Amino acid sequence: MSSPTRPSPPPQPADGPTGADRAWDGRETWWPAVTTWLSWLPAVVGGALVALPIWGGRGALVGAVLGALLAVGVLLSLSWTTRLDDREFRVGRATLPLSVVSGVDVVTRQERRDALGPGLDARAHLAIRSWVGPAVRIHLDDPGDPTPYWVVSTRRPQRLASEIRRRSRCR
Repeated sequence: MSSPTRPSPPPQPADGPTGADRAWDGRETWWPAVTTWLSWLPAVVGGALVALPIWGGRGALVGAVLGALLAVGVLLSLSWTTRLDDREFRVGRATLPLSVVSGVDVVTRQERRDALGPGLDARAHLAIRSWVGPAVRIHLDDPGDPTPYWVVSTRRPQRLASEIRRRSRCR
């Protein structure tokens, strides 16, 4: 009978910090909601029904596949990724240079309704997902841009806000 052994801790890389000490890149990928995916099922059925009377069973299969490809293409175009580096914050194709950030605050789930309703400036840039409660509001100081701030949905608002503050050197 062999004695149980304790697993050894994973080796620490020599090239830098690990775990909580490592800077977070703010990367989050946002996909459309499940209900949005389900709402595109008629494209699959419709493709099959359009092709069925013309080409029969095989045509219906091809029509269903084409409908599914159309649905997946549209739905993938609705997804975005956030990413933070030392110079900019990217949300999908939108880019925010960190040099124009003047402040960052967290919008909690409870504050969200006011932040996106009566308290919203119509010139603000919004990158939100309705099913995600928290967000960050990134205030801008750019005389060449009328956008006063960005509101971005995030699963980790405190962490994203602190990383943006640290990298932009704002308050």
